[in-house]
Amino acid sequence: MLPDLALGDIVQLRKPHPCGSKEWEVVRLGADIGIQCKRCGHRVLLQRRDLSKRIKTIVIRGSNETQSSGPHT
Repeated sequence: MLPDLALGDIVQLRKPHPCGSKEWEVVRLGADIGIQCKRCGHRVLLQRRDLSKRIKTIVIRGSNETQSSGPHT
């Protein structure tokens, strides 16, 4: 099962990207998850199921947490 991800999270994948980096930043959430290589900037869209198999750990939690600012009108 895919852990709770937020925009800006840095995840470490099991296998390195051809550039040598294992760290990716979450840049899109939805049916597909968009990740961007921290070293070369390459972007990839993966299905949630595929990403959950490839993630080794969440390195850094993003700062884009959803905050409630009171009632919306």
